[in-house]
Amino acid sequence: MPDPSIAVIVVAAGRGVRASASGAGVPKQYRPLAGRPVLARTLDAFLGRSEVRWVLPVISPDHQSLYADLKLTHPRLLPPAMGALTRQGSVLAGLEALEAHQPDLVLIQDAARPMVSDEVFDGVLAALEDGVAALPVTAVTDTIKRSRDGRTTDGTEDRRELFAAQTPQGFRFSKILEAHRMATAVPDEFTDDAAIAEWAGFDVILTPGSSRNIKITQPEDFARAERLLEGDRRMETRIGSGYDVHPFAPGDAVWLGGVRIPHHQKLKGHSDADVALHALSDALYGTIGEGDIGQHFPPSDPQWKGARSTVFLAHAAKLVGERGGRIVNVDVTIVAEVPKVGPHAAEMKAVIAETCGISPDRVGIKATTNERLGYVGREEGVFAMASASVELPREAGS
Repeated sequence: MPDPSIAVIVVAAGRGVRASASGAGVPKQYRPLAGRPVLARTLDAFLGRSEVRWVLPVISPDHQSLYADLKLTHPRLLPPAMGALTRQGSVLAGLEALEAHQPDLVLIQDAARPMVSDEVFDGVLAALEDGVAALPVTAVTDTIKRSRDGRTTDGTEDRRELFAAQTPQGFRFSKILEAHRMATAVPDEFTDDAAIAEWAGFDVILTPGSSRNIKITQPEDFARAERLLEGDRRMETRIGSGYDVHPFAPGDAVWLGGVRIPHHQKLKGHSDADVALHALSDALYGTIGEGDIGQHFPPSDPQWKGARSTVFLAHAAKLVGERGGRIVNVDVTIVAEVPKVGPHAAEMKAVIAETCGISPDRVGIKATTNERLGYVGREEGVFAMASASVELPREAGS
C-alpha cells in the first residue's frame, strides 16, 4: 500500500488582537516570537515533515500584505486561501481549496500553536491509519465547576471525563470536507473541527497532546512560549548601548519612541528622525556585533527617506532572533526640553514591545530635560540613549 498523501491546513484568518500588548496593531500570528513570526514558525513545523505533501495557510483577506511581508517560499507551501469571518468558514475555505489536490488525509492546525511536536504529529497520523478523525488532548487537572449565572456554582464536573483539545486535528479528507459542507446548514457555530466530526457521527480518536503545545492567546503567552523555545540551551547575556541626536526643523510633529507627538517643529533627518528608536536599534545591533543603523539603512539610500523608524527596530530585533537570541529588556532615556514626553511614555512602551516581540514590562522609557543647558536646553534638538540586553546561545568552545 502506498503511503497516504497528507495535507495540512494552517488556520490564520483571525484578528488575533487579544495577544497584542497594546490591544491593537499587528495580529498575533504575524508578531515575532523569539525573532520569527508566529505563523512562519507554525508553517515551518509542518514544512519540515517530509511526509507532508501540501501545506495551505488560510488568511484574512485584510492580511494579504502582512502575509506577503513574511516572504515565505517552499515547494510544498501552497498560495494562501482567503478565510471567512468565522473559524468554521475559514476551515471550509481551506478544505475546498485543497479539493483539487485530493489528499487522503488532512491535518487542521491553529496558526497560534507554533510549538507542535513530532510526538503530537505522529500520534494523530497513527490514529488515522484505521480511523476517520483524531484529536490530540491533554487531561484536565483543575477541578471544573459549572454555573448557570456565573455567580454561584451548580455542580462539579468529573474531570476524569474531561480533556482539553489541541491541534493539529486529523481527518480523512473526503469525510471532513463533506461534514463541513453539511454543517453550513446548522445555525450553531462549531468551535473546532472535531466537534463537526462528532456531529457528523464520526468516531473521534483521542491521541496524546502536549503541555508544550500551547495556544498563544494573551500577551503573557509570548513570554511563556519564548521560555519553552529557549529550553535547555546554554545561553549568555549580551549588553548593547546606543545614542542618537537630531536637531529641530520647521514642522508640525515630532516622532519619539514610535509615537507622533504634535509640536510646532519636527526633528530633522532622512527618516522620521526618531532618536529614541534609532538609539534603541543601535543598542540591539550592538548586542550581536552588527554595526549601526547607518550600515543597514544608509541615509544616502532614497528608499528610507521619511521611513518610520519602527522598520529599523524590527530589523534589529529580527537579526537577534535569527541568531537564536531573546531580547530580555530594553531601556531608553530621552533628553528634551520640548515636547513633553511623559504623557506619551505608555504608548511608546506598547509600540516598542509590539515591534520587538516582548512584553511591555520589559521596556523602560525615561524622560528628562537638560536643565536648560546646551543645545537641548536652548531647544535646538533632542537626544536619546538606550541599552538592550539579550540572551544568545553560547558559541561552541566559549
